[in-house]
Amino acid sequence: QVQLVESGGGLVQPGGSLRLSCVASGNIFRLNTMGWYRQAPGKQRELVAAMSSGGSSNYADSVKGRFTISRDNAKNTVYLQMNSPKHEDTGVYYCNLYVLNRNFWGQGTQVTVSS
Repeated sequence: QVQLVESGGGLVQPGGSLRLSCVASGNIFRLNTMGWYRQAPGKQRELVAAMSSGGSSNYADSVKGRFTISRDNAKNTVYLQMNSPKHEDTGVYYCNLYVLNRNFWGQGTQVTVSS
């Protein structure tokens, strides 16, 4: 059984900063990809950023240069540093673990960018 627990969401002002964390627990194969997706009201869930256990990362074009993904493999934890967020970054952010051709999801954490 794999569990993902997110934390760090909340209200942030445009131009501010926020850091999301996600801890994975359970039977986790060491070679995996962890990442963040988000879903805005009325829109489909979309990839924000992801990073493999080897350190390769990819980002949505809309967040490049503003958001940074990182991970601590020893702690099975992935982080998303959100700098200079914009109103359009508002949504529910979901932690994702992709391992052995299976996807696991966290419960989601709300991020609201508003002044």
